Amino acid sequence: MTNLSPTGRRPAVMLALATLGFAVNFWAWALLSPLGPRFKESLGLSAAQQALLVAVPVIVGSLGRIPVGALTDRFGGRVMFPLISAATIVPVLFIGVAGQTSFAALLAGGFFLGIGGTVFAVGVPFVNAWFPPHRRGFAVGVFGAGMGGTAISALTTVSLVRTGGAATRS
Repeated sequence: MTNLSPTGRRPAVMLALATLGFAVNFWAWALLSPLGPRFKESLGLSAAQQALLVAVPVIVGSLGRIPVGALTDRFGGRVMFPLISAATIVPVLFIGVAGQTSFAALLAGGFFLGIGGTVFAVGVPFVNAWFPPHRRGFAVGVFGAGMGGTAISALTTVSLVRTGGAATRS
């Protein structure tokens, strides 16, 4: 039998896992921002092109929350959260393996990275379902801490790329 009581451990564990998943999706969503200067240099991008490169995933993620939220209403968070997370893996791998050769490839990868930013519209109702109304604000607040994935991206991505030697060789 599933324990969904607010005092049980399962909601807390699920909340921690959802928050971690949210942070990873937001790390991917923000991936191009810290790499923008490297791409500007290696591909000879203008300041406007670099800005566009950083803006595309943000715009797609922000606007994409509307249809993803509607799909979450229809199919539920159990379906949509792993689906969005899996869909976010593809552009991360694309950019890491083949998407750094041109501005167009990076824009395409960035467009699909935007999917990672839609996970917010999935996670809020998903997390709300595990807690009674008097605990939902706290639960959503904890889940919202996953937005720190953008800071993690800013702090770690360039170092990871340097260590791995995989991105933007001049």
